[in-house]
Amino acid sequence: MTKPLFSPSRRGLLATACVPFLPAAFAADAQAARKEWPRRRATPTVELAGLDGSAWQLAATRGKPVLLNFWASWCEPCRAEMPALQQLAREHRGEGVQVLAVNYRETEAAVRRFLQTTGLDLPVLLDREGAAAKAFDVHIFPSTIAITRSGRPRFVVTGEFDWSSPLAARWLAEL
Repeated sequence: MTKPLFSPSRRGLLATACVPFLPAAFAADAQAARKEWPRRRATPTVELAGLDGSAWQLAATRGKPVLLNFWASWCEPCRAEMPALQQLAREHRGEGVQVLAVNYRETEAAVRRFLQTTGLDLPVLLDREGAAAKAFDVHIFPSTIAITRSGRPRFVVTGEFDWSSPLAARWLAEL
């Protein structure tokens, strides 16, 4: 039998000492997914095809806040995040907010099947070769690029995020 590293009274003391730091640790963890867009980094020039056949250019969205959500149908966190993004788009449509789902390197047929089975109706852009993901340095899915009314990226959220949360509302207000 091995001797414990700390006695029971010491373990209790250590646990009590850590309690005041727990809220800060969880708050930092909640914001760990957000990363500011580097000030000196240029805004990528992005042109993509819409699932509806239209041509889309990032430059044409000036004057409107934009969320570019990079996703794939095989990505479970992407699938989980989409309903909250769709709700956010509906709630803020009157303010000009555009939420665009940028599919990463899947066929049009696969994207249409996914949308049909989920009932999602966000506008979908096709990043067929992955050029837009590369331009925005996206390596984790989902990743959402938040773009200000001036057309400049403000921050990137990597991983699944609750876009219906009060934190999301504060982030959206920055755009």
